[in-house]
Formats: sequence, C-alpha cells, structure tokens
Amino acid sequence: MSTNQAAWLNERKGYPFQIASAPMPTPRPHELTIRVHAVAINPVDGGVQATGMVYNTFPRVLGIDAAGTITAVGSAVKAFQVGDRVMGIPCVEEGDENEDHRGGTFQLYCNISESMAVKLPEGVAFKDAAVLPLGMCTACVGLFEDYNLDLPYPKTGQVKVAGDKVVLIWGGASSVGSCGIQAVKAAGLQVATTASAHNHEYCRSLGADYVFDYKSETVVEDVVAALKGKEFGGVFAAVMGEEVYIKSAEIAVQLGGKQLVATVLPDMMKYEKPLPGGVQLGYNYGDSLRHTAVGPAIWKWTTDALADGSLKCKPDAYVVGKGLESVQEAVDLIKKGASARKYVVELA
Repeated sequence: MSTNQAAWLNERKGYPFQIASAPMPTPRPHELTIRVHAVAINPVDGGVQATGMVYNTFPRVLGIDAAGTITAVGSAVKAFQVGDRVMGIPCVEEGDENEDHRGGTFQLYCNISESMAVKLPEGVAFKDAAVLPLGMCTACVGLFEDYNLDLPYPKTGQVKVAGDKVVLIWGGASSVGSCGIQAVKAAGLQVATTASAHNHEYCRSLGADYVFDYKSETVVEDVVAALKGKEFGGVFAAVMGEEVYIKSAEIAVQLGGKQLVATVLPDMMKYEKPLPGGVQLGYNYGDSLRHTAVGPAIWKWTTDALADGSLKCKPDAYVVGKGLESVQEAVDLIKKGASARKYVVELA
C-alpha cells in the first residue's frame, strides 16, 4: 500500500520545511488524487513561508503547481480516469481552505480539482508541464474575465489577427507573462510586452510583436509612440510593483480603451494610491476560473494547444533537485527572483 510524505510548514514563519509522513488524500466527488511527479515553485510559496500570510492554521502543506498521474477519481468525475497524465492546481472544495494538507502540492500525493486539471499528451514531460498551471490561470483571469480586460478567448488552429488590436503585457518574461503572451496571440490579437533587454528574443519567441525595455527611462513614451493609432485592448501587469502600475496607467491614459490595468494582485492586497488619469486596477481572483465561463474555455484551449504543440511550456523548467528535501532549496531560490525560468522539483 502506498504511503504519503510531505514537506510541512509546521508553524507560522517556520523554516525549513520538515519532511514527514502525511495523510493519504482521497478524492471528494469533483477531485482527482494524483501521484505528484513534479512541482513548480511560485513567489507566493516563499511569501507564505516568510510571513505566515493567508493561513490561520498550522502545520500545513504549501505548493500550488503540480503535474503527475491520477491514482483515484471522485465519484462525480467524468472527464478523467486513473492513469491519466495531468497538470493542475489544488483547489479543493468549498470550506476546505484551512485544512492542513488536502490542497498543497509539496507532497507525494495530492488532490486537485477536476475543473482546474488538464490532460497532458505523452510528449510533454511532467517537469515542463508543472510550470504552467498557476501562471496560465493568473494570466487568463487578468486577460479574459469580464471584470478585467474581457478579451476574446484563445483557440487553436489558424487564428486570424483581429485587425490592429494590441494588448500590452508588462513583464513578459515572468511566468504569468509568458503564459499571457501565448494566450493573447492565440486569441488573434497583437501583443506588446516589456522585459529586460536580454529577454527580448525570448518574448519574441513566444509571439510578442513589440518588446520594450522596462528599464528605459523613456519606456512609456516608447510604448505610446509604437502603438498610437492602433485599437488598444488594455494593459495587463503580469508583475507587481508601484512603478509598474503608474507607468501602465500612464500608457492606458494616452492610448485610450478600457481605463483599467489588470494585475496579478489578489483583492486582499489592494493598492490604495490613486493612479494617473483615475485609471483603476483590476484584481486577480485566481480561483475564479472554477466558477466562470472563462475556466472551461481556457482549459480546453490549453489541452488542445498542448496536444498540437502550439502552446509552449514556458518559462523553461529549471530542476533544482529531486525529492521533497529539495523543496526548501527551490523556495529559497524563488525568493531571489527569476525571469525566463521557473524552479521545479521532481518528486518521482
């Protein structure tokens, strides 16, 4: 009989994670239990460990991105079966937010929600797939939900470019930005983005039509000059920061269109300062894809695009190590930042 182990956060601000046995999860009606093969590390993992934010009960298991093989399915699951290779986000059912282990991916077995899971083709490695779930989810909430930019959905096949309509993604080399560039291109729109000079070719390889150096003192003027006269679909700030929001708002004011900058900020981290021209920020309810029409549309496109090879697993996976013992090292690395790469730990 299989047994489970996890990298536990034993107390608020606990360090390092403690490797110990964990309950073997069983799926509720709309959940999948997976044997985790690879997990990706996100900035929020380091933030939660360092500050204890979000959660009220400890010990608990952190981790959001996972890829693995289904070992059990809930009684109401229709689209998946035992043995399927999947990636996903561990959004458990309502009321479980404070359970200590059910959702976290830093363990050998975990539960993920059927509505937040994607089948993987055989040609996609688990370590590569693990970089996508949270980045794609966050990007698509900002780009496609009607309370944010409300763009047309992406789709596979020959996508016709919708005239001169262009969207600006600030932070194209980030995990969220990398997913966002590909999603907007698949929606038939043009993409402008910002990145460090050494990441410009990377952004172009994902489909960006315009790339600007965010470190340039004239970046706002450069973006406006290049995009003036085009239909402007709005700004999505795929990275956080006051300067990001101010410059994004300045661009939105000058280019017109929806006077809102979609962000990756959760509503619990509201930015209270006024922005140029009265531009508003749009917040990111990452879990909302479980409850809106955007979720099924996005995950269908993701499934189809992985199958036909049009969606790239980007940013590139950088495998820090193997086994739960490597999770702390990977979380320490993400605290220092990363661009055009995502730290991954293999667990099988």
